[in-house]
Amino acid sequence: MGSSSARYEQTDPSVRLFLHHELPRVLFDDGGWNEGPCYFPASRTLVWSDIPNDRLMRFDELSGGVHVFRHPSMHSNGNTVDRQGRLITCEHGARRVTRTEFDGSVTVLADRHDDKLLNSPNDAVVTSDGSVWLSDPTYGIDSDYFGHRAERVQPGAFVYRLPSDGGAPEPVITTMRQPNGLAFSTDEQRLYVVDTARTGGAELPCHIRRFDIGVDGRPTDRGVVIEATAGLFDGIRIDDQDRIWAGAGDGVHCYDADGRLLGKILLDVPVINLCFGGPKRNILYMCAPRQLLCVPVRARGQNAFSSRRADV
Repeated sequence: MGSSSARYEQTDPSVRLFLHHELPRVLFDDGGWNEGPCYFPASRTLVWSDIPNDRLMRFDELSGGVHVFRHPSMHSNGNTVDRQGRLITCEHGARRVTRTEFDGSVTVLADRHDDKLLNSPNDAVVTSDGSVWLSDPTYGIDSDYFGHRAERVQPGAFVYRLPSDGGAPEPVITTMRQPNGLAFSTDEQRLYVVDTARTGGAELPCHIRRFDIGVDGRPTDRGVVIEATAGLFDGIRIDDQDRIWAGAGDGVHCYDADGRLLGKILLDVPVINLCFGGPKRNILYMCAPRQLLCVPVRARGQNAFSSRRADV
C-alpha cells in the first residue's frame, strides 16, 4: 500500500538499531483504532484488533493479504500467543480474557474476580510456566467507543495473574492507576508495566514501571524507569537483548533495560502498540490508530517458544 515517511534518531550511536535506508510500509489503512498485534511464527501471520469496528484482523506475510479474522470480536484489545501457539485475547466488550483453541472454539480464561466482573482486560502476556498475566484498566467501560459503557465494580485497576492450572485470577499489582502494556524480560525476572492514567488528565502519570519477580513469583515494585516524553506510552515489547520498545506519540522509542533512551523511529502518526515478527523476528509491526505498518530493524524480538530460566 506504499511507504510512510520516517526519520531515525540514534541517541546512542554505539547501539545499532535501525536500517536507515528502510521506510515503514503501510499494510492496512482502514482501521478505527488498531491495537494488540501478535505474531504467529508457524503460519507467518499477524493478528491484531480494530477495537471500535469490533473486529480482529489478520495479515499474511506470504501473500501480503489482509482480511477479517473475527467479527464480532467483543471489542477485543490486547492479543498474545501462548506456549502452544494459541491466541489469547483481551475482550473489552465481554470484560474477559479468552483463548482460541486450534479447532476455532473459544475458551473463557477469566471474566471475574471475587464474583465481580473485571473492568476491561487490556493486555496479556504468557510466561514459560503457562500462567497468563493481564492488565485490567477501565477503558472498555468508560465509553461505548472501546467497548460498552458500564459501572466499575472492581475496587481498582489491577494486574492479575492467571495460574496455568486454570485457577481464579489473582491480583498481583494493585497500586497503579491504569495499568496497560505488559512485557517480561527475557529471563522473566523483571516485568515492565505501562501506566496510562494521563488519559484522564495531564497531571496524571504516564510511565513504565519495573517490577522484580521473586522466587515466589510475586512482583516487587522497583519504581518508574521511563517517563513518557511524547504523547502516551501504551504497548511495549522487549527484544532479545532486553531492550524496551515502546509505542509513543511520535512513533517508537527504544530504551535499554534501565530506561536509557537509545533511539527513536519518528513517524507522522502515533504508535499505539507494536510487536516483532517475521521468520527472523526482525520485522517491527506497528499499530497506528488507523494504520498497520511494518519495517525491518537490526533488533530481534524475544523467542517466545525458547527455553527460559525456571527459577521464578
